[in-house]
Amino acid sequence: MTPSRLAFFRRVARPASVAVLTIALDQLTKWAIRSSFQLGQSLPLLPPVLYLSYVQNTGAAFGIFPGRASVLIVVALGVAGWVTLELLRTRHRPHRVTEWALSLILGGAIGNLIDRLRLGYVIDFIDLRVWPVFNLADTAISIGASLLIWQALRGSAKASDSHVP
Repeated sequence: MTPSRLAFFRRVARPASVAVLTIALDQLTKWAIRSSFQLGQSLPLLPPVLYLSYVQNTGAAFGIFPGRASVLIVVALGVAGWVTLELLRTRHRPHRVTEWALSLILGGAIGNLIDRLRLGYVIDFIDLRVWPVFNLADTAISIGASLLIWQALRGSAKASDSHVP
């Protein structure tokens, strides 16, 4: 393997591993719910806070845009493409927080995309009763987006501190 190919492999191995692990865990948990629960069935884990509830979501987050699978597929493909380009666009690894954030977003977007393409809906099952039911892919996307926001705010705070007279 040439040094440039080895460097490329080292740069993409960790984010690819995080994304693939996220997809695998997401799909495994959705399979377990789909094969063990009837649609609408709910199991209390930590009542009244946490339940497992089998829901089929034809919309986006929080059930918005129901029945718009084709639009949501295009959005998911766009997000996955953008994140992949972000991870590949430089010769150097991004900051570790940014790398993790993008990897989680990529894995989550692909996890839900698989459901939309295969089933026409997304399987949701984590039910907090005060929040719409969600899944591990949604959790990965939310954590990734939060990390990106935190990293951006942290970076802008450092930049503004360096300009103080």
